[in-house]
Amino acid sequence: MKLLLAVFSAVLIGVFSSPFAVAADAKADTKKAAPSTENQSTEKLDINSADEKALMTLDGIGDARAAAIIKSRPYRGKEDLVSKKILPAPVYEKIKDRIIAKQDAKKK
Repeated sequence: MKLLLAVFSAVLIGVFSSPFAVAADAKADTKKAAPSTENQSTEKLDINSADEKALMTLDGIGDARAAAIIKSRPYRGKEDLVSKKILPAPVYEKIKDRIIAKQDAKKK
């Protein structure tokens, strides 16, 4: 009878402690992920030098738009994406705070 009670207690402890452990792990994962999101939003992507994979991390930019951005380089300013009709204005509005168009110092 004592053995049965010990096994039953162990099962109950295992069953009821698991959800709490999972919830604690989920909170810890959320805290770990937050700093990387902040780093992404503060670091601007240079449309004059970024590769296709990096450009595709921007909202609304897929294979075709990334290729078009690369093909139409260099840009004097990030607004050239709209004026050269590389991107529609709504897509540009989503990403304008995450991009920059640095100038090549050698060409000046």
